[in-house]
Amino acid sequence: MARLPDKKELLLKKMIEFRWHGRGGQGAWTASELLARTALDEGKYIQSFPEFGPERMGAPVTAFTRISAEPIRLHCAIYDPDVVIVLDNTLLKSVSVTAGLNQDSNCLIINSSEDPAVLKQSLHVDKGKVWSVPATEIALKILGTPMTNTALLGAVAKVTEIVSLEGIAKTLKARFRPDLAEKNFVVVQEAYNVVRGI
Repeated sequence: MARLPDKKELLLKKMIEFRWHGRGGQGAWTASELLARTALDEGKYIQSFPEFGPERMGAPVTAFTRISAEPIRLHCAIYDPDVVIVLDNTLLKSVSVTAGLNQDSNCLIINSSEDPAVLKQSLHVDKGKVWSVPATEIALKILGTPMTNTALLGAVAKVTEIVSLEGIAKTLKARFRPDLAEKNFVVVQEAYNVVRGI
């Protein structure tokens, strides 16, 4: 049986690369930016950028985040991510979300209430760790809308420890009006507390 990756393995790397999968209008790039801005405020070097063309609402989109302890010299898409985040689990059937995940330290974080062991088996993930978080349910309960990006941000914070919850709270306050920032931080906290992995 493969050894499960340790969070510290990700933290010890000089640069961690994230790839976000969502649909147009779900806020994948916004989540990427929020993560990057939080990391920047916490003294790290960052990049955040989307990859899309003339997509319409609901079409698959990809966003990327790089976070590093040193200046980042790369300026290209991320092909071998350390962490992949899936905002919409319907993409599991139509997009190769596991592409490039081939290290024991890789993490796949999915918006799903499914057991992570079931997801790992169904996606044929042999290396790394799979995490699930019921982001849609959390967002509906707290925000009244299925906007899952901040829930996934909370899961990323828990899984990687790359940014702090306090840092995310500060970033949300700078980005949203006070009532939305407060509600979104509750979403972040709940996802942080309930994400589970194998």
